[in-house]
Amino acid sequence: WSQVVSEAEKIVGYPTSFMSLRCLLSDELSNIAMQVRKLVGTKHPLLDTARGFVYDSRNNLQMRGLVVLLISKAAGPSTAELSFQHDMISGIYSSQRSLAEITELIHTAFLVHRGIVNIGELKSCDGPLKDMQFGNKMAVLSGDFLLANACTSLAQLQNTKVVELISSAIGDLVQGIYYENSKSSEENCLTDDIGISRWKEQVFLSHSALLAKSCQAAMELAKHSAEIQDMAFQYGKHMSMSHKLHSDLQPFVKESSCDTMAFSLNSAPAILHQEFRGREAWLKQIREPCAPRDNCARLKQPPHRCVCVFQQLQEAIKAGKGVTSAIDLCRCHGNRALAALERFPPSEARDALANIVYAVTRFP
Repeated sequence: WSQVVSEAEKIVGYPTSFMSLRCLLSDELSNIAMQVRKLVGTKHPLLDTARGFVYDSRNNLQMRGLVVLLISKAAGPSTAELSFQHDMISGIYSSQRSLAEITELIHTAFLVHRGIVNIGELKSCDGPLKDMQFGNKMAVLSGDFLLANACTSLAQLQNTKVVELISSAIGDLVQGIYYENSKSSEENCLTDDIGISRWKEQVFLSHSALLAKSCQAAMELAKHSAEIQDMAFQYGKHMSMSHKLHSDLQPFVKESSCDTMAFSLNSAPAILHQEFRGREAWLKQIREPCAPRDNCARLKQPPHRCVCVFQQLQEAIKAGKGVTSAIDLCRCHGNRALAALERFPPSEARDALANIVYAVTRFP
């Protein structure tokens, strides 16, 4: 994955890891960074999010902007925009580069907002309450600042259709994250009956809509036809769905000698496993008592959340059809993304977009 991203960044002209540098070096954000330093030594998740902006070993943070730049270059200029080719750098319009930055700012803003913790669920071991309350304030203000910058830059593009597309993507993100948070409590995780179709709808809102609509908006900025815009949308949608499925599958397919990787009961393999097992059998499996119970007492965790049951659930999902079905679904979305690319002329940018799909649909 890292090699694919590195090669793709060379194609678009500059490392996308510096895409948001203008915003990050602003006086306003520097002041926010100084405030975030006060969280050092606490357990507020905003600190981990901030670390991720500096170092992300899998280069996931700037992936969306990179895809927007690549698909812009793969499509090239339209016949309606031939007179404006002087505005292109490395085959990409300056407005498309701005759009890529906007996409990253929006994604980053929502990452920061996701770092807000539920004060009511905190325990004494999580740290002083005042630190968590301060962290929440910083997460809200920092995320709002990034989102405001993105909206200002979006207006400067002076394209009403692009504004409409990106605004609707922000609305989709809000709806998707709201649904995730409303179902995130322990009781809901055990009782919420989500099928794979519903899972796809939710993942599109919270993970795919921004990239899909940004790819379409990039085509609109270059005045490409409605057909090309739709193909760009389809690539962004299905590639990001494959990316999410690949992420969900890692705890079940990654060969590692370390302890069991955490996974969500609402991840794709778990949901597919539930569909094969049946709802009642799955709930019974989740609620099975832990053995031995002394581990639960030592870990100070309720039985249904203790490590041994967590490992049992993971092994049960591995042994069932959930993992293989999730892999098949990941490759299905990958193939649909590759099919959308066929409408673009052959180029190194198109090859890079295909390589991104190959990277997230390859499993050991």
